[in-house]
Amino acid sequence: MTLGDKEFASLLGDLDAETADLVAALDGLSAAQWALATPAQGWNIHDQVVHLACFDDLAALGFTHPEEFRAAADGLLATGNDWVDQINQRTRFQPEATLRWFAESRAVMSRVFATVGAGARSQWFGPPMSAASSATARLMETWAHGQDVYDALGMSHAVSDRVRHVCHLGVITRGFAFDLHGLEAPSEEVRVELLAASGEVWTWGPADAADRVTGQANDFALVVTQRRHRADTTLEATPGPAEDWLQVAQAFAGAPGGGRLPGQFTQDTSSR
Repeated sequence: MTLGDKEFASLLGDLDAETADLVAALDGLSAAQWALATPAQGWNIHDQVVHLACFDDLAALGFTHPEEFRAAADGLLATGNDWVDQINQRTRFQPEATLRWFAESRAVMSRVFATVGAGARSQWFGPPMSAASSATARLMETWAHGQDVYDALGMSHAVSDRVRHVCHLGVITRGFAFDLHGLEAPSEEVRVELLAASGEVWTWGPADAADRVTGQANDFALVVTQRRHRADTTLEATPGPAEDWLQVAQAFAGAPGGGRLPGQFTQDTSSR
């Protein structure tokens, strides 16, 4: 991903704003609330925040001390297929300390991104990533794991144009999502037309493509991050490659996600 200085600064601003919203939601929660189960099986609110803080630290480390990052990453991967869950299980701080860790790790990471610039590259768990790609991924993770936190608390998640970054990742990972499920990605191109909170229409793909996905940008982001079942959104897709994509869409790395069950959320918690 190649961004100019102005675009990169805007991306980092969106990341900071999404972070501020989540920190505000977490600030002042009781210990019992931090222990609330979230829609992610086996994860409570504390686990969600630990996950974000840990990977923020690793993202910054990849740019500042690549050898230390490689050692840390290899050590985590060597612990088994459930290494991500193990991070949560062995990291048990008091809520105030966990929130402080997240806020501080996010601040450090944002400063690192701003210092190295959009085109700087770092090692990661998969292929190397540019700072622009890493920042976009961290925003997507914040938005998605934040959604789990808001759902656990029964709170609404502010709808904003920051979700464009999540939608973009959802679009460019179409082939990856099919591969992840052991399926051959359709060769047909898909036109995506999404209505943003601002009223702007965001588009990807050829305008004359027969296969299409249309609807609210927030709904698309919820589907590609597997925070809502496709049936619980107002997205429309043509039969075939477009609809098949929505059934397996996954904007995040790792094993195929289990997603959410149809009807799991009976009220709209995606806007306020």
